[in-house]
Amino acid sequence: MSSLFDVLVDPSRRAILDLLRERERSVGELVGELELSQPGVSKHLRVLRDAGLVSVRVDAQRRVYGLDPKPLVEVDMWLAPYRRYWADRLDDLERSLDA
Repeated sequence: MSSLFDVLVDPSRRAILDLLRERERSVGELVGELELSQPGVSKHLRVLRDAGLVSVRVDAQRRVYGLDPKPLVEVDMWLAPYRRYWADRLDDLERSLDA
């Protein structure tokens, strides 16, 4: 199984997540927003679903996909020390500019 970072490295998958962050969407809506074919969008949705980043529900004849942000906690935890690193550097810069 791929790591979450392997899943997120693909720009098309990140674009799908950005769209789903706004609201739930069907495959057709995603195809309309992206420059990808329906099979391409479906493939990326399957990878995102397998990673736990996307949920799906059936609405009559269509499947509607939504963002499930829980797995992103892993990414947030990994980024936390880097945020602190940059915050410290920016504080140093601010002090230097004030002096």
